[in-house]
Amino acid sequence: MRAVLLAGGISMALTLFATPLFIWLFRKLNWGQFIRADGPATHITKHGTPTMGGIAIILATLAGYFFSKLANFETPTISALLVLLMMVGLGLVGFIDDYIKVHKQRSLGLTGWQKILGQGIVAVIFAWLALQFANEEGLTPASTKISIFRDTGFDLMSFGAVAGGLLFAIWIYFLVAGTSNGVNIADGLDGLATGAIIMAIGAYSIIGFWQFNQSCTTVVENLASCYNVRDPLDLAVVASAIVGACAGFLWWNTSPAQIFMGDTGSLGLGGALAALAILSRTELLLVLIGGIFVIVTGSVIIQRVFFKLTKWKTGTGRRVFLNSPLHHHFEMKGWAEITIVVRFWIISGLCVLTGIGLFYIEWIYG
Repeated sequence: MRAVLLAGGISMALTLFATPLFIWLFRKLNWGQFIRADGPATHITKHGTPTMGGIAIILATLAGYFFSKLANFETPTISALLVLLMMVGLGLVGFIDDYIKVHKQRSLGLTGWQKILGQGIVAVIFAWLALQFANEEGLTPASTKISIFRDTGFDLMSFGAVAGGLLFAIWIYFLVAGTSNGVNIADGLDGLATGAIIMAIGAYSIIGFWQFNQSCTTVVENLASCYNVRDPLDLAVVASAIVGACAGFLWWNTSPAQIFMGDTGSLGLGGALAALAILSRTELLLVLIGGIFVIVTGSVIIQRVFFKLTKWKTGTGRRVFLNSPLHHHFEMKGWAEITIVVRFWIISGLCVLTGIGLFYIEWIYG
């Protein structure tokens, strides 16, 4: 418990007090946000706001986690290192995307296929490493079984070693790309994605701590309901470090934002969220815990599909929403930005609380 609090406290202090230095540096480097012409008119005032604040979040997370391990004379676990690998790897993909945008002063950085390739490389490396490093009990960081609250009986390896390995890599890519892109899409209003990711990743700090207390190595009287997860406490520590870094960053990112996290932050944080779900054996529960990201991503998919279908059928594309993602729709309806953000935070909090509640109920009655 001490390591959990220490990691979160250190990373929060770093982003809270060091982010102004990044704001100053990014202004000097002219790393300012480029605003799309087809976006809400109210966003024009955001042009030039320093971006790539995800660098501060990632560095603070790394410092918070490793210092907490050092202070407690503990060795970092492979599970926590895999979460950090995913965060840094996708953060690097986002950084390249952000840098192209600010360097060429355009809204498009990497092309869609280039971003898919970058996410795919990181996801495949993560997938391979997550099936290595078995401990004394034979537990690897990840499992090839599909999980909800824990592993189910559906094992991808039942299709054979080669086909199962390929299906596992595809499954991991789907989770990583879907989650990281979902956080990226939600990052459209001051503080929206930051506040939502604090709640979602905070849930995994709670889940990790719970799984540690109900581990099959320590709980012997209720083996049917115990959790057979690798390094659950350290997953709680790394999740706490990320939450702390985002909390300190939110001080500067809330409306009116003085810095944006950029794709560096949104892709990195989305990747970390996916990694925590995979390694804690709660992959499908992520749909509920990250519910707000599912909602905003779904609004984009609905908008595009409906537009293409109506254009194919009538020759004129029609839209379900005034603009997408969904938060821009409410902006076009005249809602104040801070109103949208707080209400989306409420939805995110309800999704997270429901997910944690179901997780707890499943352990009691499962």
